[in-house]
Amino acid sequence: MTASFSPTLQFLGAAGTVTGSRYLVEANGQRVLVDCGLFQGYKQLRDRNWAPFPAEPSSIDAVVLTHAHLDHSGYLPALVKQGFRGRIHCTHGSVALCGLLLPDSGHLLEEEAKYAARKGYSKHKEPRPLYTEAEARRSLNQLKGHDYGRDIEVAPGVTARFHPAGHILGAAHVSLDVQGQRLHFSGDLGRQHESLMNPPTPLPACDVLVCESTYGNRAHVVIDQEAELAPIVRRVAARGGVIVIPAFAIGRAQALMLHLARLRERKEIPRVPVYLNSPMAINATRHYHAHHAEHHVSDEDCRRMFEVATFVNTVEESKALNRQRGPMIIISASGMATGGRVLHHIEAFGPDDRNAILLAGYQAGGTRGAALAAGARTLRMFGREIPIRAEVVQLEGFSGHADAGELLAWMRTAPSAPRIVYLTHGEPDAADTLRGRVQRELGWRARVPEHLERVELEAAR
Repeated sequence: MTASFSPTLQFLGAAGTVTGSRYLVEANGQRVLVDCGLFQGYKQLRDRNWAPFPAEPSSIDAVVLTHAHLDHSGYLPALVKQGFRGRIHCTHGSVALCGLLLPDSGHLLEEEAKYAARKGYSKHKEPRPLYTEAEARRSLNQLKGHDYGRDIEVAPGVTARFHPAGHILGAAHVSLDVQGQRLHFSGDLGRQHESLMNPPTPLPACDVLVCESTYGNRAHVVIDQEAELAPIVRRVAARGGVIVIPAFAIGRAQALMLHLARLRERKEIPRVPVYLNSPMAINATRHYHAHHAEHHVSDEDCRRMFEVATFVNTVEESKALNRQRGPMIIISASGMATGGRVLHHIEAFGPDDRNAILLAGYQAGGTRGAALAAGARTLRMFGREIPIRAEVVQLEGFSGHADAGELLAWMRTAPSAPRIVYLTHGEPDAADTLRGRVQRELGWRARVPEHLERVELEAAR
């Protein structure tokens, strides 16, 4: 590959949408990819997962990963499958969580392909997964874990440093030093006051900032999470209903169990059975014991998280839940109802108006979760329309993302203004609203990049 005279940054994903975070930095004849996520939501976005990767995978020297969520890490097995042979640099916490998330993703992709073939609802004669569980496990061999706050040479002339971002275990905002310039990637930023994670550390000085804008047009409702959750549990339990909670296996599932445990201990909710039906969430919960420096959950509360729920491991146990009657609470992945065991619970309990579906996090456009939040009374699953008569509640207090005000407050912690801010990882309105606020309130230059746009970093001087 011919070395470029000026380093460049190309937006291979998360431009104009919330998912598919992928940023390609080229400098000194090196190619470094920051994040390697799956596109989720709308069909036209999901189709990008099947398109040829915009850069030849074998030409990429290294990947730097901000955190383990699939919209940031979920394409890694496909990248490796297509010829990437370099290191995947991330924090130790992200190594641990990728070890759960990526094989689980491969397994679900295989199961979905098999189910589509068996039921005949795929457009393809022989549906195939994007990658398999075995391919995902092979990609884990290329992960390399690092401490926060240390400089790491990820490619000749390219140095990375991880800074705690809150959000989930192992999450980082990342500095990349390239040819005398510093690029900074926010990844997904956590909140200043969150029930599990510590807040993100300040933004260091940088020349170019690439910042998420998931909630760039919104402010989180100031609400006590337990005060929000308790009346819903009491109401549904009183009518003998089942509460199904699609929850992200890492972060949201643990927060829900913690709050349910505290509510039960104070006798503010009845002692209805609670089931955690996500092997990945069960394993992720154990990691909170191993990474105490990143969160403010005590050993006692970690124990409560374990004890409040019955863990459901096998497929047979999962199916048996659908034959039980309420009252009970089922927490299951995925958080936006894009796949996983929770779909079978929605199919089983969604048509009954005694039941409830609680949405406990951001719902990206085009997902079943977003459709439910918008009031959809049917969901297309397993090749047919499932009626939804259950009460649907969007919980306002359970987001793990910083809102617009918190993003701006984080930017203000920088010792100096960057030359330019690129707003990514947000729907168009959210990204553009935040762009306007960055310009007006901070006086910083800001842009919303286009998908596949490449910018010369020297030109940003």
